[in-house]
Amino acid sequence: MSSKFAQNRSFKKSFFILALIFTAGVNYGQTKTYGQFWNEVQFNTTINNKWSTEFDLGSSYSSTESTSNIFQNNIQRSLRGWGHYYLSLRWKLSTFLAYYGNKDVPEIGQFKSPEWRFALQGIYYFHKTGYTLSTRMRIELRHMKNGDDDFENVFRYRQQIKYLQPINSKVLRKGIIYGIASDEVYFKSGTKVTGQSFFDRNKFNIGGGYLFTDNIQLELTYANEYLPRNGGNQITNAATLTLTFNNLFKNINKKLLHKNDSTANED
Repeated sequence: MSSKFAQNRSFKKSFFILALIFTAGVNYGQTKTYGQFWNEVQFNTTINNKWSTEFDLGSSYSSTESTSNIFQNNIQRSLRGWGHYYLSLRWKLSTFLAYYGNKDVPEIGQFKSPEWRFALQGIYYFHKTGYTLSTRMRIELRHMKNGDDDFENVFRYRQQIKYLQPINSKVLRKGIIYGIASDEVYFKSGTKVTGQSFFDRNKFNIGGGYLFTDNIQLELTYANEYLPRNGGNQITNAATLTLTFNNLFKNINKKLLHKNDSTANED
């Protein structure tokens, strides 16, 4: 009886968290709406029990005002390198340097705007039985070109809350499906290239993932962004695909060494 009560209580708590995140993601007053597709491939490498690195390749596509095809324009490509430090079981500190090739990005304008981006980030995890709740804080410096071919510095702060729950297990491992939901608010400095508004946007994200192995996982989600702008508000509905490889090259080397050792032993 007590076990059943605990399960019901856990379910109600999970439902409440999801409802709270969803409510935070509801947006109003859109003027322009775009459909987009965002995809990213992530390569994570463990150095030791405190440090790891990450390298990301990203690309984004968008519809236009005249067509609803979400693959109409390739609007952005990106390269990003991370360094992660695990301060404790609850704190993960990170930094990254990235290059974004912005092209025809609706929120910026229909012009090429190369961008260098540097960020400092901290994630705090609330580890719970059956699910994980986390909050992420990120400060970004964006050095990007405006419509007059001048580079501007844009400072941006992002705050996210994220909920993750395994579906067919209590822990993440091979063969596990999991659900995720998050909401994030952005605040920025006013510039010509990104507009003068202090509130940059709100992004709500919901979807799920699957672990093919302990080191390979795929996430597919729906993202909704609300961007208030002086020239008219914007709503973006995006399908997002993220493929993650953990210690890919280390695992390949191990398999090759094991294969070579097996061949040598047979000889």
